[in-house]
Amino acid sequence: MKIKSNIYNVKLFRRLILFVNKHKLIFLFSLISVFGLSIFGALRPLILQKIVDENLTQFAPENFLTYIFIMLTLLTLEVISNYSFIYNAGLLGQSIVYDIRIRLFEKIQNFTVEYFNKSSVGVLITRAVSDMERIADIFGQGLFMIISDLMKMLFVSIVMMTMNLKLSFIVFISLPFILLATKIFQKYMKSAFDEVRSEVANLNSFVQERISGMKIVKQFARENDEFESFKKINERHKKAWLKTVWYNSIFFPVAEIFSSLTLALVVWYGGMNTVLENSSSIGQLTAFIMMIPMLFRPLNQIANKFNVLLMGMVAAERVFKILDTNSVISNSGKIDASSLKGRINYKNVLFSYDKQKIVIDNFNLSIKPGSKNAIVGTTGSGKSTLIKLLNRFYDCQSGSILIDGVDIKEYNLQSLRKNIGFVSQEIHLFSDTIYNNITLFNKNISLAEVENAAKQIGLHEFISSLPNGYNYNVLERGAGLSTGQRQLISFLRVYLKNPKILILDEATSSIDTLSEKLIQKATKKITENRTSIIIAHRLSTIINSDNIIVMSDGKLIEMGNHNELLKNNDGSYSKLYRTQLRKEKIKTIV
Repeated sequence: MKIKSNIYNVKLFRRLILFVNKHKLIFLFSLISVFGLSIFGALRPLILQKIVDENLTQFAPENFLTYIFIMLTLLTLEVISNYSFIYNAGLLGQSIVYDIRIRLFEKIQNFTVEYFNKSSVGVLITRAVSDMERIADIFGQGLFMIISDLMKMLFVSIVMMTMNLKLSFIVFISLPFILLATKIFQKYMKSAFDEVRSEVANLNSFVQERISGMKIVKQFARENDEFESFKKINERHKKAWLKTVWYNSIFFPVAEIFSSLTLALVVWYGGMNTVLENSSSIGQLTAFIMMIPMLFRPLNQIANKFNVLLMGMVAAERVFKILDTNSVISNSGKIDASSLKGRINYKNVLFSYDKQKIVIDNFNLSIKPGSKNAIVGTTGSGKSTLIKLLNRFYDCQSGSILIDGVDIKEYNLQSLRKNIGFVSQEIHLFSDTIYNNITLFNKNISLAEVENAAKQIGLHEFISSLPNGYNYNVLERGAGLSTGQRQLISFLRVYLKNPKILILDEATSSIDTLSEKLIQKATKKITENRTSIIIAHRLSTIINSDNIIVMSDGKLIEMGNHNELLKNNDGSYSKLYRTQLRKEKIKTIV
């Protein structure tokens, strides 16, 4: 969806300026530097006029060295002001972006799982990285540059009028035409930059998704199709940028023509008056020739800096849109969850993802502390959703979930999740060592503690067999390990966490036999003396569970241990078990 940005959005600009409050001293230095650049630059033509009229044309040496010294002093002060301006404006921009990026990342971390399911990762990366740099440019190359150019134009205009009103009038008569051209230019550039930012986000999103899913692309031989799709998106991206190039290629030559014509008129009129009427001096004419570029060049640069400011405002609007997104799980709970016993109760729980199709329907369930429980059912029966609700990745629409008799909303969210261990089928590993992936970069957990935990659940030998052992780099998303090996790492990660409640969501599916044996051994160890919930398609892995919950269409339809459920030949569990048994026999024969 394209966002219509408005450079004159005072509310947005005011909100952005609020971030300056923390960096007032840098802001002040930037403003002082702007005034210095404007004043010192505007005074140089005035000194040059005096040198020409009082010394060069009169062949008089009086005060010549003094004027030269003043000219050099003004140049030095202008250089110092320019240095101070560039440094402080850039520092202010990066400091503000640092603060906004911190706030943005904090906000993103607190978003619900639903938000990430509906949002493009590529777009979020664009907002957090490239859009942030555009916001920094507002201060480093946009806002203060525009203020500097306006101030320089103002002081140069004042100096011109004090020198010669007639020559000033010739210069000023062309300004309305340039201002009109600038106004038209700004209108079209605003629309063009909206399109540019939209296409940049689309391109980032497409590339990120295709690179992440390259295995699928190759499996289905989609390379040519995806390449054609990429060329279309890349073409739209190019066309969006070419619009900005086209508008720039028209505006700046037009502005340069007006500047050159004005200079020619001043030289002609001033030269004629100097020779025929003596109403202007050679020094004034020389100073005007010097000041015309000082007046027109900033005007042209304002249009260019306006582009920078515009892109920054478009980026700020997009970033603030994320900051204003209300998609967070409430964390008003105060109770610490570190002393959980693990008694879980679902009471009349109702939940749907899109408020149209009910996923969990008036669900009731009691789980004893320290018990081993399994949840089975067909795909879409609501098994994983139950677990997501327990972790508060989502909140149910009605009903309640209690742990130890306390509504989970009453627990502090971070404390609750720290005490619920979760192993899913899809394991995310960072591009780092096995040790850091197990500890999640927690420096308080020593290598010895990790090795001891690995020995307890039977994974030390497996890890030690890898190159560099615990210092083996698993590469991006764990590409250096098999699916089963990644699962083993996740088991050790959870075991080291020592949660009060353990959840295994289809953690043994799609893995090799050797890894499955290691996982079964690890599962037996890590489920001891804690409430555990296992979601599994392979019923052979849950036969020894204390309690098996059978679900269908978001409802609990059967419950009991393995032997109890098998007694009901017409029951869903019994049918499911016999079906799997037949499949495994056929697979063995084959």
